[in-house]
Amino acid sequence: MKKSLLAVAAMTAFAGAAQAQSSVTVYGILDVGYIGGNVRGISAGAAQDGSYSSIGSSAESTSRLGFKGTEDLGGGLSAFFTLETGLQPTNATASTFNNRQTFVGLGKKGLGNAALGTQYTTIHTAVGATDPGQQNNMVGNVIYPIAPANNGNTGVAQVASTSNTDAYTIRTANMVKLTTDNIKGFVGTAFYTLNNSNTDQTAASGTNSTGGGNNNNSGWGVGVNYTWNKLLVTANYQSLKSVGPAATTTSAIWSTATGGTNIQDNQQYYAATYDFGILKAYAQYINRKATSTFTSNNFASRTAQQIGVRSFITPTIEAWASGGTGRYDSYGVSAPTVNFTGYQLGSNYYLSKRTNLYAIFGSTQQSSANAAQPSVGANNYAVGVRHTF
Repeated sequence: MKKSLLAVAAMTAFAGAAQAQSSVTVYGILDVGYIGGNVRGISAGAAQDGSYSSIGSSAESTSRLGFKGTEDLGGGLSAFFTLETGLQPTNATASTFNNRQTFVGLGKKGLGNAALGTQYTTIHTAVGATDPGQQNNMVGNVIYPIAPANNGNTGVAQVASTSNTDAYTIRTANMVKLTTDNIKGFVGTAFYTLNNSNTDQTAASGTNSTGGGNNNNSGWGVGVNYTWNKLLVTANYQSLKSVGPAATTTSAIWSTATGGTNIQDNQQYYAATYDFGILKAYAQYINRKATSTFTSNNFASRTAQQIGVRSFITPTIEAWASGGTGRYDSYGVSAPTVNFTGYQLGSNYYLSKRTNLYAIFGSTQQSSANAAQPSVGANNYAVGVRHTF
């Protein structure tokens, strides 16, 4: 009897120790509120204006549900995973699985970690740490731009659920990412992404079209963060390339920069923040250049710079403001040049550490004499509640 009790006690202790070495956390964000705005512009010489309003979601933060876990493998080695999907709480039919992040990896204490799967790029992670608006889904942010809504598209979470903005690539699949531990204030990150296929080409019956061929998608990126007391400086560069048998039309070079074929897509981001105590100041610069692999003379480039501040006015009231300018340049068919500006004002009232009320206003304006990029402006406002868990 004593032996049985001792065996049960030993097994229970062993199971408890094994369980303590691993953990799984469920987390998420639910963001719902009133969202409205208006769009004004000129296309083909005619004024085109519109307005919208709705009970919508994800104005301040994209609603999501995630699972993450770690397991201690001993000797300073650990395994970890993340699985995260986007949510649309105000749309009963649209909340299908949306792969925001899914990866698994290994970490070594004192060195860093390596992860494989669908992950954020180095630029997106750096923007998240240095954006005064914290990558909200409202117009007016020139570094993390959201396309102005119109009468046919009243949602504001138009960019956060995809893999691209006009400014940079948010995430890619088929990625391996390496991140170092903090070494005297420096943290380095690098990634490589690869998805190639090669199939036989066959002529379609009765046509001249072909199917198959080489479809090669690859890319890499590097980034470094330096933290010294209250100063954070980040520098990042990433290069993505897509090559396929289908020819990209020269007039569509910019639209195909976000996932098109036969494009060399180079992106860079630099930023700094400093915490003065009463407020935190931000300075950001970003550039993206997409070039046709057929001819380097056909390209589109977007450059923007932004400054901002964020501060707790009281222990429960937080406010932020940002403003920036930018420019589109291109060479090829139409070759439009566009200047744009944007600004945002926002505030949070924290009911608790996990729940806050918010109010955000954003505005953007672009000017161009080219019909391919007409002058357009937009205002966007939202009030809502956000709960994190």
